This record gives sequence, C-alpha cells and structure tokens, in this order.
Amino acid sequence: MPINTNASPRPSTTDGRIRATYWVETPFPLEAAVAVLAGEQSCGTFARLPGETDQLREAAGAVVERITPLDMADSPSLPIRPLPSKLGANPTFQRAEIEVSWPFDNLGASLPNLLATVAGNLFELREISGLRLLDLQLPPSFAQRYQGPQFGIQGTRKLLGIEGRPLIGTIIKPSVGLNPKETAALVKQLVDAGIDFIKDDELQANGPHSPLRARVDAIMPVLKEHEQRTGRKVMYAFNITDELDVMLQNHDYVQAAGGNCIMVTVAAVGLPALVWLRKHSQLAIHGHRAGWGMLSRSPYIGMDYRAYQQFWRLAGVDHLHVNGLRNKFSEDDASVIRSAQACVRPMFDAPTPGCEVMPVFSSGQTAEQVADTYKALGSTDLIYCCGGGIMAHPGGVPGGVLSLREAWEAAVQGADLDTYAQSHPALAQAIAAFRA
Repeated sequence: MPINTNASPRPSTTDGRIRATYWVETPFPLEAAVAVLAGEQSCGTFARLPGETDQLREAAGAVVERITPLDMADSPSLPIRPLPSKLGANPTFQRAEIEVSWPFDNLGASLPNLLATVAGNLFELREISGLRLLDLQLPPSFAQRYQGPQFGIQGTRKLLGIEGRPLIGTIIKPSVGLNPKETAALVKQLVDAGIDFIKDDELQANGPHSPLRARVDAIMPVLKEHEQRTGRKVMYAFNITDELDVMLQNHDYVQAAGGNCIMVTVAAVGLPALVWLRKHSQLAIHGHRAGWGMLSRSPYIGMDYRAYQQFWRLAGVDHLHVNGLRNKFSEDDASVIRSAQACVRPMFDAPTPGCEVMPVFSSGQTAEQVADTYKALGSTDLIYCCGGGIMAHPGGVPGGVLSLREAWEAAVQGADLDTYAQSHPALAQAIAAFRA
C-alpha cells in the first residue's frame, strides 16, 4: 500500500477520505509492517493477486498518511507467533503513531462496515505486537446518513428545565433484587430530595423479579405526582436493553406512560440496533458503556474513547458514560477527562453539526471530586451520578443531594471547598464522610 510521507499531522476530512490514527508496535521493519496493515484492511492480501492491478490499488487501497516513530521495546507487548530467523535472536520492537486513510467509496457511510475496516482483522496480524485505535476523522457523509443525538446536551437540559449547572443524578442500588414497589419507594425518596436524574443499573433490565413494564407502572406515578406538586421534572432512564423488537415495544410503553428517557447498554445491542432504535425513538437515549474495559484496559490493544464514542454518537445516543475522577475502576483521571472532552468535541468540519452528547460521570463519585472535575473539564454540561455519595451521606438522601449541589456551587464560584463547607452543613458532612 502507498505511503504518503508529506501528509499533515491533522488532515482535513474535506477530501472525502476516512482516516484513523493508531498506536502500533512491531518487530518487523516499520514501514513494511504498516503497509501490511493498510493492505489487509483494503484491497491487499499476503500475495499479489492477478486481479489486484495497479489501477485497483490506486483507487481502493488504503494509504499510510503518516508514520511518527516513538520509543522501542525489548519484548512484545502482546503474544505473537515465533518470529522469522531473519529478524535475529533478539529483535527490538518499534513503536509508532500512524495515520491510515481509506477511500470513502470502499465502504460508504456505514457504521458497521466502518468498524470492520478500522477495527477488524488488523488486530490479528502476525506482524503487529501491539495495536490501538486512537482516533477517527470521518467525512460529513456519515452525519448526513446517521441522525446522531436527538436531544444531546441542550435538549436534555430543555426536557428538565435546568440551565447553568450539572444534572445531579444517581443509580438505583442494589443493582438487582429490588422489586418494582421497592424501587418506586426509593425513587420517591430521591425525587423528594431534589434529584434531577435517576437511572436503572445496567444489570437491571427486564428480569422476572422486576419486569420493565411493572417498573414503569410503579415509578411513573411517583414522577408525575412530584411534577404536579413541585413543578420540577425528573428524568428517569429506564433500561430497555434487549432484542430489537422488545426494545421498540418497551420504548413505546415508557413513552405512553409519560417517561422522557430510555437507557441501552450500547455494546450489548450493537450499532444497527441502536441506529434503528434512534429512528424510532421519541425519548432521550442514555448510553451505558458496560464492556468498555475489554477495549480500553490494556494500553497495547483496543480502542481509545476518542474513537469509540464517535460510533455511538452517530448512532444516536444523547448521553454517554465516561467514568469519574478517583473512580472505583482501573481508569486514570486523565483518561476520564479526555473521554468527557471527546463527547463534546466536534466530529466534522464546520458547518456540519458536531453531534455533541452529554458526558455522564459516575463510579465512586461524591462531593469530594466535584472541584477537580470542574477544574479539569471547565464546564457544567454533564450528568454527575452518585450512588454511595448520596445514599451513604450522614444526612441521608436529602443531605447527599444537597451536598452535591453545594459542591458544584462552590466549584463554579471558584470558592475553596472547605471554606464553603463552613456555612453549608450538608457539604461539611460529605467531606467528613468521604474524604480519603
């Protein structure tokens, strides 16, 4: 495959090509290994074939736009087959950042085929001892075919009538085990305490102990009564993850009951199902990223969130989980913030809309992480979900919700958290309870 040695580091997508940036590691000569990768993911194979003319390769072949050598390693980052003797007894493993582009006509504006192209067989190549998809740049044709988010950040705010601050949210816990009546009782506590957003756990969808429709029937009267009494709407993300026909039916049930949000575990339902759900949906779609760790935990294989979130944004989610600072999982804080920033980064050259979605912070979050979150992100356009940070607050659920509001007030005002807490008891209790 051809290698373009004069490409700019961040080329425009106005040329109509699909571009992907990778981190790569190989014991083979770098340019040769990268050329194999480009060939495998376009018109080439391990041997030149009779039909693989120069004209065909010129028209359909992937182009290696850039190779930026990085560091070297003494051993492979991933298991590999025995190396050929020509590489010597102790080969070094060259690492690099590369950019590869494909003609749009190879696949068209198709998310499933995009995934097969930029994250397909290349991860299995014997020449590669480490590979990670870092980023994508797509032609505007993808935005023209796919609807993207229906509500996104501003639409979600409009549904709830909330401006100028984050949505304070929580997750129904225990994850599973509560029946619909018990769930509704917990929802009543949360809405009375002033919560903005509630979601089902990703493990709670439509099980026999808490069927989705029974849960809707129990919860929606609580939300409606609260709105009639206070004038405040609360968003509840009902987890409808299931087979496509069941999801569509359950979407309609939630909508008919007066709901405003549904939730899907995006990797579990897949791109085509989510695209179809988005075409059908009249509700905000809350995207949960369960399974993301399989793609992200190793730095030597998988996918960066910069690339991952583009698929689901185009498919039509309105909110996407990004983890949280000092979380209970393995992801570091810098990665969390990059993920949140990616959710609001424009995907296409102006004037094409950027499909921005609302990042959802969760996982071990309390009032303690608020100031750092705001400082790093520089925005309140997010959902800040806390489980234990609300439920385990010394002042109960009302104290937990209030402590989060107070922490965000302090952060936005630029006030020192401890100083602000001196005149805000709920925040002071949260600091005492949750500070490590």
